[in-house]
Amino acid sequence: MRYANITGWGKYVPPAVMSNDDLASVVETSDEWIRSRSGIERRHYSHLTTGEMAWQAAEQALAAAGVAAESIDMLILGTTTGSDLCPNTASFVLDKLGAGNAGCMDLNSACTSWFYALSNATAMVRSGQIERALVIGAEHLSIVMNWHERSTAVLFGDGAGAVVIEASDEPSGLLQSSWSVVRDTRETLEMKGLGVNPANLFRSPQRHLAFDGQSIFKNAVKGMADACIDVLDKAGMSVDDIDLFIPHQANIRIIEALAKRLDFPVEKIIVRIQEYANTSAASIPLALTDALEAGRVKPGMNILTATFGGGLTCGAGIIKWGERTEALARAEITAANFEGNVFDLMQESFNYHGIDVSHLLSGE
Repeated sequence: MRYANITGWGKYVPPAVMSNDDLASVVETSDEWIRSRSGIERRHYSHLTTGEMAWQAAEQALAAAGVAAESIDMLILGTTTGSDLCPNTASFVLDKLGAGNAGCMDLNSACTSWFYALSNATAMVRSGQIERALVIGAEHLSIVMNWHERSTAVLFGDGAGAVVIEASDEPSGLLQSSWSVVRDTRETLEMKGLGVNPANLFRSPQRHLAFDGQSIFKNAVKGMADACIDVLDKAGMSVDDIDLFIPHQANIRIIEALAKRLDFPVEKIIVRIQEYANTSAASIPLALTDALEAGRVKPGMNILTATFGGGLTCGAGIIKWGERTEALARAEITAANFEGNVFDLMQESFNYHGIDVSHLLSGE
C-alpha cells in the first residue's frame, strides 16, 4: 500500500513581538485578563506578507527534507489572508522557491485550512497522482484586527508553518482523517467587509475579523470532539493509542475543554498558544515543528490532531510518524528583516482605527 510520509517541516515566526502589556497600552485590556481567558502571553506580528512568510517556512521544510524545490509536484497553501485574491498566493510561493514543475492552489477554510490542505495532498500522493507535495499554513491576521474589539484583538498572531510529504511504502503520514461542519454556525466567525460581493466592495465601511466567542467555544469543542471520536473509530483506535495530541491553538480553555471531553491526558498535548496566540491555518504546523525541535516527537508515534475554523468547519486526523525526527538541514532566512519596534510596524493599522501610538514609536 502507498502512504504519504512527512519528511520535512519548517516555520517562519515574525521577529516583532506584541506582549500582553504592550497591547494593554493601546487596547482596553490587561495581561491578567488575556492570560486567564486565553492562555496567551504574546503574539508575533509580521512585516512580511502571507506569501513571503509561507515562502520562508517552505524553504525550511524543503531543507529539513533534503529535497529541491524542483522536485515538488504540488504546493497547497492553506490561508484565509492570502496576499492576493488572483493570482493565488501559492503561485507567488512557487515562483520564489523556483518550483516550476509543480501545480499550486490556495485552500481557504479559515483555521482548518492547513489540515484540509494536508488531507488533500495526502490523497493525491496515496492515489499515485503525485510523488511529493509541499503543504503550508500561513496567516497575516494582524492586518484584519479591529483594535476596538478586545475580545478578538488580543487573540491572534501571524506566522507560517510547512511540511513536505512524500510517497512511501511504510505506514506513515496522515493515515486517517475526518471532515465535518457544524450546521447553522456560519456567521459566528467571519471577515467583515472582505470578499468579492457588492456589500463588501461598495457598502462596507470596515474590514476586520469578528466572531461570537461563546458560540464558537461551545461548537468548536463539540465539533472537534466529534471529529476526534470519528477518526479514532475509523482507524480502529482509542485515546490510549495516541502518543501526542496537537490541537488547533485557538484558546487554552477550548484545548482544556476538548481534552476533558475526550478524557485525554494533558501531559500528551502540545500547547504553544502562549507564544504565538491563534495563528489560524499556521497553528498546527507551527506547533508540530516546535514539538519536533523540542524532541517531543519520536519515531512511530501516533499523533492526533484536531481543528475548527470559520464555517464552522471541523477536522481531525491521525498521523503516524516515520523514522526521522531530525531535520537534514536548515535554510537561511532570506526575507528582509524588520527594523524598529512592534508599534512602528503596526502604526498604520492603529491609525486606521483612530488609535494614536506616536508616543510608543521607537524614535520617540
